[in-house]
Amino acid sequence: MTGPSALVKGVRGAMAWSLTLLLAGCAIGLVELPYQWLSELGFQLQGLWSAGGLAARPWLLLPLLLGSALFLVLAWGPLAPGRGGGITGVLVLQGVDGEAVQSRATASLSLGGQLARLPLVALTHLAGLSVGTESPSAALGASTLLALRHRFAVLQQLPVSLVAAIGGGAGLGAAFRSPLLGAAYGLEELSAVHGFPLMVPTLILGGIGSLLNSRLGQPARLAEGMGAELELRLLPLALLISVVTALAGVLLVRLLVPLAAWVSQDLRGRRRWITGVGIVLAITLLAVLSGGVSLNDGSLALGPALAGAPATAWWAALPRLLAPLLSIAIGAPGGLMHDSMTLGAVLVTPWLGALPEQQQAALAGVAAAALFSGACRTPLFCALFVFTLQGNAALLPWLLTASAIAAAMGRWLGGPSWNEAQVEAFRSR
Repeated sequence: MTGPSALVKGVRGAMAWSLTLLLAGCAIGLVELPYQWLSELGFQLQGLWSAGGLAARPWLLLPLLLGSALFLVLAWGPLAPGRGGGITGVLVLQGVDGEAVQSRATASLSLGGQLARLPLVALTHLAGLSVGTESPSAALGASTLLALRHRFAVLQQLPVSLVAAIGGGAGLGAAFRSPLLGAAYGLEELSAVHGFPLMVPTLILGGIGSLLNSRLGQPARLAEGMGAELELRLLPLALLISVVTALAGVLLVRLLVPLAAWVSQDLRGRRRWITGVGIVLAITLLAVLSGGVSLNDGSLALGPALAGAPATAWWAALPRLLAPLLSIAIGAPGGLMHDSMTLGAVLVTPWLGALPEQQQAALAGVAAAALFSGACRTPLFCALFVFTLQGNAALLPWLLTASAIAAAMGRWLGGPSWNEAQVEAFRSR
């Protein structure tokens, strides 16, 4: 009787896991849809800037001014739990902190906190604040799977920290319809546990969730299908670009960490109204002076650059540097991912006009991956993200090499990463 009983028990366990993963994957895929719709709204508004701009549509100033002002009032008031990308709680859970810190981390990943983040995400895209949906998508995936853990016994067999990391990777993978990308994110950024327990559930959940999602709000993926290999003669140039853009990624984080601390202190202090009005005017003025280049996460510039189309003007790197500094510093939901990739692409492509279009696209991909990795120091994930956007399998070895070089430089020169600084701030509160 022992043999048949064990077999029946094993079959039931496998069926329970299969059904749980199916339902959880569907839930993660469905809850990501509003973020994609809101992101698409932001890009539709930004597109109006390039189709005549402020001169033809002076009303375009209204969403920038009102959206950013209302964001500051809510984000530093009743909706404060929704500030930021939201994955800090996932990262804190991976540590060995005391029970009080772990409890706060779990509470920050409640679905109620995600509901507080949703109107802030809407205002972020309405005002064109320069952040993407990557970190919020991961946080939403983690919160969804943690909520399901209370309902499904099989998920209770896993530690809370692992469930949060699996949900975070699956959430990002579902949002970008790339389960492998989500698994790489979980592996390099989110989880203290690696290997089979992390990778397999993340791939399954991300794959199921991807089936329910669209490409709304992801204009940079229009570059998919660029299949040219980077010519070997351009190796010295590619290495130079990797080093220069890696240094720019280091600079981005080096500026962001103290700026965010200063802004946070001011928005909590007596000068909050002066600081708030100044930031709203700065965001609006930056959009006006750059003709909308500073708005959103830069995907409208990144996509053409990765496809080899003419890049934006040589000065575009400045608004693409300043915009995420301001947006992330005030707590807009999002992170550095698309912003850093865009900054890398617009930093180098204006100087590549003498090269064939496909070689320009390849070097733009190298620059995007290197700056991204220099800022975030997750080389596999950064290379795979650019590969996901560009779809150029021949370029993948170059992307991996550039990302590895940049990650090493980031660790050597960069101090704490943005996520590491956020975790330390969370623990010290």
